[in-house]
Amino acid sequence: MQALYAQLLVGLINGSFYALLSLGLAVIFGMLNIINFAHGALYMMGAFCAYFLLNIAGIGYWPALIIAPIAVGIFGMILERTMLQWLAGLDHLYGLLLTFGLALIIQGIFQNYFGSSGLPYAIPSELQGGMNLGFMFLPIYRGWVVVFSLVVCLATWFLIEKTRLGANLRAATENPTLVRAFGINVPRMITLTYGLGVGLAALAGVLSAPINQVRPLMGADLIIVVFAVVVIGGMGSIMGSIITGFALGVIEGLTKYFYPEASNTVVFVLMVLVLLVKPSGLTGRAA
Repeated sequence: MQALYAQLLVGLINGSFYALLSLGLAVIFGMLNIINFAHGALYMMGAFCAYFLLNIAGIGYWPALIIAPIAVGIFGMILERTMLQWLAGLDHLYGLLLTFGLALIIQGIFQNYFGSSGLPYAIPSELQGGMNLGFMFLPIYRGWVVVFSLVVCLATWFLIEKTRLGANLRAATENPTLVRAFGINVPRMITLTYGLGVGLAALAGVLSAPINQVRPLMGADLIIVVFAVVVIGGMGSIMGSIITGFALGVIEGLTKYFYPEASNTVVFVLMVLVLLVKPSGLTGRAA
């Protein structure tokens, strides 16, 4: 039972990262209609940004949770303004190819300077140690990651689905001409939305840094699984991405306990089964 609970905890940790990353992808696709294959590289940039803040500027983990997502989000907005905005109205394939190329360039630059080995990032002193729950030993930092990720995901869902700003964002994707008639700057709103999606990826990178270390290819290891999560939940579905991210993390953890050989493929098997039954995903809307 100790091993089972340990794998469930690992599954929840992975699910937290899946949920944050897939949420950012869902926001970008749902609002901008762009398949952002550079998401994994921007997740990696968030982890490296936290590493640079600590080792160069002496800025610790807590400020990095705010500074790194903002810095990477600004970088993402520059990408959107200089490159991605010209893809509006074109086939999804163009956006996928452009962002895939950007991912390769970003990862190549970091790999050239830092190699492929991981760089250590210390757990903040306030979150070190663990708690004995009786049935298992819970590391405090891992518990913090799960809770904080869930809070951020639900706050983002509330922002998009339940506020006036979110309503304006959704209206701008459906009928940008009408929204402009109300005096709303649609291009600026689109740029800020892309920055929000990228910032969520960078935030996941900061949370991941003390657990998985900081590596140039850390995003490449996750991005395919995250895309599968988005497809299962429904492309562009905010709540679908959150629920599916956490659920698939737990399922992956259970698979590692009961049948380890299938742990790397269970997500894709589930994706095929869901698409056979409901091609739009669990919570997605049919085209």
